[in-house]
Amino acid sequence: MTVYLGLGSNLGDREQNISRAIEMLSHWLHVEKISSYYETEPVGYSQQPRFLNAVCEATTTLAPEELLSAGKKIESALGRGKNTFPNTPRIIDIDILFYADRTVESTQLNIPHPRLEERAFVLVPLTEIASELVHPVSGRTATEMLKELGMIEGVTKWKEARNV
Repeated sequence: MTVYLGLGSNLGDREQNISRAIEMLSHWLHVEKISSYYETEPVGYSQQPRFLNAVCEATTTLAPEELLSAGKKIESALGRGKNTFPNTPRIIDIDILFYADRTVESTQLNIPHPRLEERAFVLVPLTEIASELVHPVSGRTATEMLKELGMIEGVTKWKEARNV
């Protein structure tokens, strides 16, 4: 299955945190593409450092719940603790944005990610690597979602995409 993951970090060596997370993900899936890294304004709780964000495309045989578990193990291994309140600073955050064209709704996991259409820090890097990817619920492409969002202030390219 083709999956798209969003990665973000705003503590420590942000670039290294994302790179290490992608390297660790390679133990569970095959990373096909990685977007450029983008520096972005924090969402929600604004009294924290700016984030670096990226999106990767990968293939996996893991079920969605297994992929979530792998992501949580990587977050923990890299030093992410439990959040005491939403949108707190973090060493690494790994979100499942899309899992093929499937939808999943449970107490543990929602796919597609429920807020991705509201977040330029997800849509800008996603559009870079998968502009024609279609949201399985709305039917809109990544490009259409970004255009509809309209505002991409606060999302600045930090480092060009690299080949995998």
